[in-house]
Amino acid sequence: MKRRDFLRTTAVGAAGISLLGVPFSAVAAQSITLTILHTNDQHSRIDPIPDDGRKHGGMGGMARRKTLIEQIRKEEPNVLLLDSGDIWQGTPYFNFFGGELEYKLMSEMKYDAATLGNHDFDNGLVGLEKMLPHAAFPFVSANYDFSKTILENRFEPYKIFEKQGVRIGVFGLGIELDGLVSKSMYGETVYNDPVAVAREMVQELRDKQKCNLIVCLSHLGYKYSSDKIDDMKLAQQVDGIDLILGGHTHTFLDEPTVVQHSNGHETLVNQVGWSGIFLGRIDFSFNKSSKKKTDVRTAVLPVNTPVTTS
Repeated sequence: MKRRDFLRTTAVGAAGISLLGVPFSAVAAQSITLTILHTNDQHSRIDPIPDDGRKHGGMGGMARRKTLIEQIRKEEPNVLLLDSGDIWQGTPYFNFFGGELEYKLMSEMKYDAATLGNHDFDNGLVGLEKMLPHAAFPFVSANYDFSKTILENRFEPYKIFEKQGVRIGVFGLGIELDGLVSKSMYGETVYNDPVAVAREMVQELRDKQKCNLIVCLSHLGYKYSSDKIDDMKLAQQVDGIDLILGGHTHTFLDEPTVVQHSNGHETLVNQVGWSGIFLGRIDFSFNKSSKKKTDVRTAVLPVNTPVTTS
């Protein structure tokens, strides 16, 4: 499969779209670029998908992803690498090693933060606690209350990163576990309304922490026909989130969905399928002095063997 770069811009950056890898020469001197790379629903896919005729055969693989990420880090000064949950479950690696290998390899790739998906409870709270020391990156979880479990105080609701003076607040939201995960696996973990929690997070991160960009790592799912809360409903009901990076529904989006609010604020919603087949990339440009967004560029990067030319 040939590499595909889907490049889009939103209303905040209509005047400045450019191909990724080609500098905005006229704007670069006055801008700060933040590159967000993201995955979701990795499902213990360490190796590439077998190239045996099946869909996406030959794609993916953590070693290839690491090479791609390292290449981008060499080209871009400000990179965040994030994951939206369901790191576990799907190959014998999880059955044999219980999640240790996934966490170690993500640590090798230098993930900055992740959130929890429903399958990250598949070894129960004890199994999750046992594996956490292998993760050299934090998990953010704002709407799961672990206060009555062995994981009390093990997760923060959000984490703040700073890149050249731009403050990025990242918080996590998980799906309701009741009916999806055995009660024995999540114990006394309490699920809180993600919409109400997201509003609290926006107020905390925007008003109190003075963040210039707010990112939600969500494992709610992209879109449902029912009343069940999903990323699209979240984006529509909560004003102030800049970017929702989703998971759970294994949705392949060629470009982020843009939700426009009445006050002019835009929320981007994105998801890149499953199994590490694609690496999502979103580049935000900020004015150096005001730290306000000026441009947005997006790409979907296939994780496969680079095409060589003779």
